[in-house]
Amino acid sequence: MGTKRSDEKPAMQSLNNADSNYHTPVLLTETIDGLAVRPNGIYVDGTFGGGGHSRAILERLDENGRLVAFDQDDDAKKNLPDDKRVIFIPQNFRHLQRFLRLHKITAVDGILADLGVSSHQFDEADRGFSTRFDAALDMRMDRRQPLTAADILRSFSETQLHKLFEQYGEVTNAKTLARTIVAQRAITPLATISDLKRALQPVVKGNPQKYFAQVFQALRIEVNDELGALKELLQQSINLLNPSGRIAIITFHSLEDRVVKNFFRAGTLAETEVDELYGNKAASPFMLVNKKPVTAGEKELKLNPRSRSAKLRVAEKKA
Repeated sequence: MGTKRSDEKPAMQSLNNADSNYHTPVLLTETIDGLAVRPNGIYVDGTFGGGGHSRAILERLDENGRLVAFDQDDDAKKNLPDDKRVIFIPQNFRHLQRFLRLHKITAVDGILADLGVSSHQFDEADRGFSTRFDAALDMRMDRRQPLTAADILRSFSETQLHKLFEQYGEVTNAKTLARTIVAQRAITPLATISDLKRALQPVVKGNPQKYFAQVFQALRIEVNDELGALKELLQQSINLLNPSGRIAIITFHSLEDRVVKNFFRAGTLAETEVDELYGNKAASPFMLVNKKPVTAGEKELKLNPRSRSAKLRVAEKKA
């Protein structure tokens, strides 16, 4: 870590005022080390949240460095530091390029995205993210958008629900689950968490807690179009990163991790065709910083059990 300058002290003090209970950043040291922060660089934290990763980046920046923080959740603004080096953009990171241009930024030295749901979102009962509470089935990270989890349960066809729970939740009896939801919603609305849990009780397989967690995960991914947003971020990163700039993505789901892994290796979201003559694929614009995903160590797992499914992948744009 670089030497702190005397003129950075007020900024560092203000950073410590962020709500430490909002969210514990996962793989913090590994992520910041992976970004190889340049003191005078421009960095993007696509998921500001409680500001943990942002604080660590700011500590490595000098007075000429800049941090652009995105977060679509309005609650995240409460954790913003009083720091002139920070630009906060209350939007989903899928709009990265558009809003950077509005701030006259055409290239950056690093991009970070932690795709996990914040502890704050899980712990706020009225957000509808957690199975621990009874509340409306909301699950919107950006409460300005209209679609909620209840809307999906009410309007999706049985086939759509089957596909949703199978792909995003990896629910073993997804077909039965979808059929049950369609049958139950014809009798009574599935508007709250307790409504849904009560309706699904007869078809729960295995550990009920794990089963409902998978169901909720699938709904949350669909409500927030999480995979779509991730893909848009990755595509934009190619043109936004400076040569030798790095992108670090923390995933919590096998689908997300697969998208990131394949994109870093191929430089595209499309299936790449093998050259018939030479048998090789087009070269990726990225170099893998870590060939295998970085996961939490024993110490972090004890302090923060939610880090157990986190996987960090880092890539560097080739010069």
